[in-house]
Amino acid sequence: MLRTKNQEKKICGACPIAKTANLVGDTFTLLIIRDLLIMPKRFSDLQSSLSGVSTRTIVKKLKHLESQGIIKRTALNKKPPRVEYTLTKNGKALYKIIESMKEYGGKYL
Repeated sequence: MLRTKNQEKKICGACPIAKTANLVGDTFTLLIIRDLLIMPKRFSDLQSSLSGVSTRTIVKKLKHLESQGIIKRTALNKKPPRVEYTLTKNGKALYKIIESMKEYGGKYL
């Protein structure tokens, strides 16, 4: 994710690869998407999967993905209150990218 709007504007202007890389181009964002491709998750599930990553970082990534229409945050009407994260249609469309990265990593790394 680019640090400033000016960087984003200059680099991502019309290039769809740059725009996509800016959206999902960091490790933790990709791992959140990976986890949600399997099934909806609660925050604690994501936190367990991303052990060693700070709560602040996970919250920041989730808010960014929600603002970009990649995930949906749903408050469940249960006691105690719970929140669940799911991929939107746009988020599910990232499946091919994640799968290709998995294949490449398994074969070449």
